Amino acid sequence: MLKIIEKTKLWFGISILVIAIGIGAMVYRGGLNLGLDFQGGTKITIDMGAEFNKIEVDEIVKKYADDAVTNTLNDTQLEVKAKEFDSNKVSELMKELKEKYSLKDDALLNQQEIGASVSADLTRNALISLGIAAVAMLIYIAIRFEFNFGVAAIVALLHDIVITVTVYAIFNIPLNTPFIVAILTIIGYSINDTIVIFDRIRENQKKMRRVSHAEVANVSITQTYFRSIITSLTTLITITAVNVLVPSVREFTVPLIIGIACGAYSSIFIASPVWVMLKNRK
Repeated sequence: MLKIIEKTKLWFGISILVIAIGIGAMVYRGGLNLGLDFQGGTKITIDMGAEFNKIEVDEIVKKYADDAVTNTLNDTQLEVKAKEFDSNKVSELMKELKEKYSLKDDALLNQQEIGASVSADLTRNALISLGIAAVAMLIYIAIRFEFNFGVAAIVALLHDIVITVTVYAIFNIPLNTPFIVAILTIIGYSINDTIVIFDRIRENQKKMRRVSHAEVANVSITQTYFRSIITSLTTLITITAVNVLVPSVREFTVPLIIGIACGAYSSIFIASPVWVMLKNRK
């Protein structure tokens, strides 16, 4: 039988250490690296007409926008996002690309300006969505299981979100709207994994009335951890393949990979220990 609950301080310590590193990175850099969708800026789509060397094109783009983020939409199309990328710079960039790669006159497929007001609305709506999702899950789990299970599940979900944001802070990855969609997806996936363990704990509570809550949790985790790990691993393999083979969706798949890995960790090492702590305090 796995002794998970007895090492609660270790599991909590690992998470606290990672979060502390992330906070240090945010303080050092002056906050998170908010992308175009949250701070406003310009997004353009360019048709290169044929396959191209992305590294070479990136070097040209960086001359006109240091903060530019480029993504290949397919073999011939390139998307460029930058916070300070006015029309003059776009024109100069297109002129150089046309001369170097013999692009067509209509190579600039799209140019979109994103204002700061739209970004503020997006941030507010994202936070509201996360709040509603958390409250709805707490109510469901409290009714379906018990209130302590609900609190433990929400703590695990918050852990997944904070760790995902922390990783973004450590590696200075830009945050854009796909990140919010990914976070909501992570919440749904992680809560499902946690409920599997909680359901087993509830069943074992009825069979093991004379043992401690810690032992019930250890037995339940031992019976379900292999299923949780295999499920998360197969999902991660699929998403990683998509991340490698479909570059245009990396802003969505990268936080998914981080969040699902965190969800597998928190379901076993965070949610159950928190439940035991709540039961013992009661």
